[in-house]
Amino acid sequence: MEFTSRDDIDVPIDQAFEMLTDFEQFERAALRRGAEVTRLDDLARPGVGARWQASFSFRGKPREMTIAITEYDRPNEIRLAAAVAGIDSEIRLELVALSRTRTRLNIWSGLKANTLSARLLLQSLKLARSTLTQRLDKRVAGLGRDMEERYARRA
Repeated sequence: MEFTSRDDIDVPIDQAFEMLTDFEQFERAALRRGAEVTRLDDLARPGVGARWQASFSFRGKPREMTIAITEYDRPNEIRLAAAVAGIDSEIRLELVALSRTRTRLNIWSGLKANTLSARLLLQSLKLARSTLTQRLDKRVAGLGRDMEERYARRA
């Protein structure tokens, strides 16, 4: 099962990549939403090998997720691998420079079930696909607006 979304933002590609790799900000955002996030690596800078473990509630059940950076191509792409409840996910964040001050953010996520219960969960997600795609589009648009606001404050 795949999900995709994209947004064009008024931020140069280098600054957009820097904001996307501000993982401490994403950790704080997850904490505000009630998740517990633990960094599992000791890398000084973002890059391949960075890993996190997150605990959160989804559909009324506690879940454990591991996330790792598998590819880090500054300033073009970041690939992440995540695993939760028998579902493996690959996430690709791609930046494309449209001009000196405008960047396209493409997000792709592929989900694959490894267990029977995970297949059932994915099947229920497939039934809600349009709603989930709309939610993803809103989140990506919100991320883009947030990045534009942060860039405007810096300038």
